[in-house]
Amino acid sequence: MLEASLLFQYSPWLLFAIALMAVLYSSVGHGGASGYLAAMALWGLAPHEMRPAALLMNIVVTCWLLYRFKPYKLMPHSLFWPLVIVSTPAAFFGGLIKIDASIYAIAVGVLLLLAAIRMLVNPSAAEKVVPPARWLTVVVGGILGFASGITGIGGGVFLSPILLIFDWCSVRQSTAVAAGFILLNSLGGLSGYWVSAQPWPDGTAWLVFAAFVGCLVGAELASHKASSGTLKKLLAAVLFIASAKMIYAAL
Repeated sequence: MLEASLLFQYSPWLLFAIALMAVLYSSVGHGGASGYLAAMALWGLAPHEMRPAALLMNIVVTCWLLYRFKPYKLMPHSLFWPLVIVSTPAAFFGGLIKIDASIYAIAVGVLLLLAAIRMLVNPSAAEKVVPPARWLTVVVGGILGFASGITGIGGGVFLSPILLIFDWCSVRQSTAVAAGFILLNSLGGLSGYWVSAQPWPDGTAWLVFAAFVGCLVGAELASHKASSGTLKKLLAAVLFIASAKMIYAAL
């Protein structure tokens, strides 16, 4: 009864927005944390509610995506493991940090702005895959992993364009790499958050359930290689608005 009553602490429109973000992001192989954070910011949730909820939703969504992508055997392991060998512990240490609410709002606002810009950029597919230097993948993984743990953004929305712009893998491979990267970073970040005994919000299960329902649809779209330029532009607009709201509220 207690958990059921917690459903009503969140607007049904927020749950719908979370589900919609999950559809959009999972359709391109992402966990969707930047979208979830944008939705939660627009509905006025506090940082201590946003960060762990976004990480947990990332974990649930990417687990399902990797389950759906398994038959395709897309993962380029020689690229994936050097990326996550540093990013996962970096995310853990990021999750340990108890960040001030205003600083958190500015940091997430900036990342949402970058994510919005990324939504409007469409990197061209690689004509020939060029494997990166090992040290470079470790550095990129470490930076994105730490950002993931401290903010709740899994890093996939920034990793995917890097993979494609520099021809590190094919478009279909980038989907699997991003999903696995987001999953391990989110596990690391949430573990750090949990170990540091930071507050855990009530009612998170309903947000996670909404994200899972959305990713069921998005995963099917991903498996059929579906995408929509119009939807990406609308999503970018939402991220811009949420970014502006968070930064304005913190200043």
